[in-house]
Amino acid sequence: MMQQFKVFTLMAGLTALLVVLGAYFAGQQGAILFFIIAAVMNFGMYWFSDKVVLRMYKAKIIGPEDAPELYRMVDELRQRAGLPMPVVALAPSEQPNAFATGRNHKKAVVCVTAGLMQLVDRRELEGVIAHELAHIKHYHMLVSTIAATMAGAIALLASVARWGAILGGGRNGDRNPIALIVMSIIAPLAAMIVQMGISRANEFQADRTGAQIAGSPDGLASALQRLESAARRIPMEVNPAAAQLAIVNPLAGVRGQSFSKLFRTHPPTEDRIARLRELRGTLG
Repeated sequence: MMQQFKVFTLMAGLTALLVVLGAYFAGQQGAILFFIIAAVMNFGMYWFSDKVVLRMYKAKIIGPEDAPELYRMVDELRQRAGLPMPVVALAPSEQPNAFATGRNHKKAVVCVTAGLMQLVDRRELEGVIAHELAHIKHYHMLVSTIAATMAGAIALLASVARWGAILGGGRNGDRNPIALIVMSIIAPLAAMIVQMGISRANEFQADRTGAQIAGSPDGLASALQRLESAARRIPMEVNPAAAQLAIVNPLAGVRGQSFSKLFRTHPPTEDRIARLRELRGTLG
């Protein structure tokens, strides 16, 4: 409940930021126009996310005959979660990781990498799969898409305002150009910080729900520790746009990825593990 409230609060803040900055930079009609442009771009990705993301990860859809134990595990856990059977896929990457995508419960995909299957034991794999099913259960793909749409609209607005200030034209011509340029730089950063905050809150929520689905937080906690270490050693070639879908940041080992905590798509793994261990008593 706390994570849901946090996401709601962050989304409300992002909405307010869009409304206020939109009215300031481009007026109400301009703000609506840029929101529509960002919505078309992001919801196209959302609607075809299952196909697009599988292509990004070079993943192949598998059936019960291809990996019977994995398929059976997903089936058992999705029943505990009260979900339809998702598409199961396997990505060839040696980096141990997993992700879930899809626009709704009936169009969901759970994908694991070859490296994950080689690294973790059954209990850890259950924890990882349960975490991904939790993302599906809470419609996190939809939440992330809405957040990306608003952040994208703010970025477009800021870009137009910045060039308007530089060129000295448009509705911003009577305003302080230096102030407009500064605001046009700060606004997208603020929107990105809020967007990344939503992404981190989703991960904490999926950890908690995943532990409930699996029946214990221990498997997921153990898996996260091993996956984080491996992600720093084993690179993965993946579009950064799809990185936030993975259970741990697949670009963790890439130089330049040690961002401030505010700009991380995933919470620090040690924080996630600590919260999971706190659940031991509550889950019996």
